[in-house]
Order: sequence, then structure tokens, then C-alpha cells
Amino acid sequence: MRRQVLIEAPVSRLAVWARRIALFSLAATFVAVIIVRSGALEIVPALSTLAGALVLACIAILLALAAGIVIWRHGVGGGRHAVAALLIGAALIAYPLYLGLRGSRLPAIYDITTDPIDPPQFDAIARLRPRDANPITYAGLYAAEQQHAAYPDIEPDDTTATPLDAYAAAMKVIAKRKWRVVDSRPPQGPLPRVIDARASQGGTVRDGIIEAVARTPILGFRDDVVVRIRPTIDGTRIDMRSASRYGHHDLGTNAKRVRSLIDDIDDVLSTPQPEKKSARDELFHVRENRQRGGTNQTRIEPNIDRPDDGRDVGLALAEPVQNRCFARLAMLDQILHVARCIPYRRAVSGQVERLAAAGKLV
Repeated sequence: MRRQVLIEAPVSRLAVWARRIALFSLAATFVAVIIVRSGALEIVPALSTLAGALVLACIAILLALAAGIVIWRHGVGGGRHAVAALLIGAALIAYPLYLGLRGSRLPAIYDITTDPIDPPQFDAIARLRPRDANPITYAGLYAAEQQHAAYPDIEPDDTTATPLDAYAAAMKVIAKRKWRVVDSRPPQGPLPRVIDARASQGGTVRDGIIEAVARTPILGFRDDVVVRIRPTIDGTRIDMRSASRYGHHDLGTNAKRVRSLIDDIDDVLSTPQPEKKSARDELFHVRENRQRGGTNQTRIEPNIDRPDDGRDVGLALAEPVQNRCFARLAMLDQILHVARCIPYRRAVSGQVERLAAAGKLV
């Protein structure tokens, strides 16, 4: 009886080493990303680690291609190792390669603003930036010309909303994006009497300012953002500025951030807000729902002509009541709001019940 002897074909050493280097570059890439996002090391050593991992991925691809040629010519094994190394290396360098191709078509700038002539200034963030970061001052006219040529759609956002509504919308969008707000000051003062939105406002007028720190999705690079809300004759002018802390090329990230931020704020401002019922209407609605039996339910309305000392109500609300005829209107307008804020809300609700039982609420 003959025995069949199976002789394994030799495995290409190039394929084996290509797979090993690819796996090592994958592990090094994950470690570099964790280091950059956590800030465990300075940005330069962390980026150097990431660059080294990507170089190893490229070496793994070259070794895999060489192993494929050897396997084809000599009929040795190791095809699976070569294919695995090729896929891992290609997956690691695909996104950086895409960013490099996109960045080659864009200008080498890292600071984008909607107002190059009078850009919003970093105040609180300027004191937090590391010393080796990019300059905090705007680059000037040359950067503005490059920005206009590459991103002509980056312009100020003029809206008919009030300054406070625009400020609230910007804060809502920033909170939704989970940016770290460093400083926020709402706009104050009356509307300006000048049409030029860039003119400095005197008196008590103050622009609204929001300074925040945004992070990129994958590596978590920290970029600084400032939003300025300035009152105008027709409403509000919203200016923004987004600047990268490191690198002389943002690969279009800041322009994309400014563009999307403007769109999100406009969406919030254009969304109709539900009408809020006054405290008086809510009180009437609650009293009507409490009435039992019968279909003829009397509408509860205040009678300001009926005299009332309002002592108990004034004590329950912890507020002195000077004008007794006006006190009942003030109580009806504010009782629900105040009852939510004071710890002894039962005293307020009990006083209302006693007034209703005594026929002082008609």
C-alpha cells in the first residue's frame, strides 16, 4: 500500500514580513490616535508617531507587491499574507491620501473668518493657547485674498432676528456640537444708529461674543472658534472665525466648519417657535379643569375693581404689595412662575384655593 506524502510549498518570506509590518503599523496608528486625542504627549512627538506608522504601512504595501511577484514567478506560498498586508496598508493610508489630494487644491491657510477686514478677536482663548501654537492674530490681506479665491461663499450672516435670539441660536448649535465654551457674553445695549456693521458701537452697546474649542472627528485636533453677534439697523450680523492651532494648512476644515455653523444657526432661527401661554392663561386653564359637574363652566377672570388687601398673597409670594388693585393682576400673571421657584409653593396654591372659595376670583 502506497503512502501519499504531502509536501508543503515554501512560504514567501516577503509576504510574511509584509503582514507583520502591516499589523505593527495598524497597532502603532491606533496608539498614535489615542495619544493625540488624549494629549498625553506634545503634538509634535504624537504626530511623528502617527507619521511613522503611516510610513510602515507604505512599506508593508511595497513588500506585499514584491511578494506577489515572487509568488507568481516561483509558485511559492504566502498569497494570503500578501493580500492581508496589502489591504491593511491600503486602509491605513487611504484617508490621509485623500486629505493630501484635497489639500493640494486648496491654499495653505489655517485661519478662516467671515470678516477679514475686522475679524472677531480671540480674547479668553488667547490666554489658553500653547506657546508653540500658530499666531493668534489674523494673517492679513494676503490670507484674505487666498480665502476669497478658495471659499467665495464664506460671508457674514445677516439676519432679521434680534441679537439675543441670534445669540441664543448660536449657543444652542454650539452646545449641540458639544464644543467646549471658554467664554460667552450676550449682546447688550440698544440698536446702533449707524448702518455700517463694522463701525464700533459706542455707549452701552456691546457685541455678543462666544469663544469655543472644537475638535476634529478622528484625531481630535483642537481648533479655536469665535462667534460675534453685532446689532444692526435691520437685525443682527453674525461673524465667525475658525483657526487651527497647529499646521499651516487646514485642508479645508475651518471653512467647512464655518459654513456648516452658519447653516445650522440659520436653521434654528428659521424654525418657528411655539407660542408660550401666559401665566394668567395657564392659571385659568387649571382652574377650569378643576371644576366638576355641569356644562356651564364660568370663565375665571380677575376683578381688579374689587378691593383686597392682598396680605396673604404678598406673604406667600415673598413680595410686598403696594397697590392693592394692581396686586391681583400681578398675582395672576406671576403666580405660576413664582410657585415653581419658591420652596413653599403649597402656601401659594392654598391661598389661591381660599380666594376662589371666598368668591374673590370670578
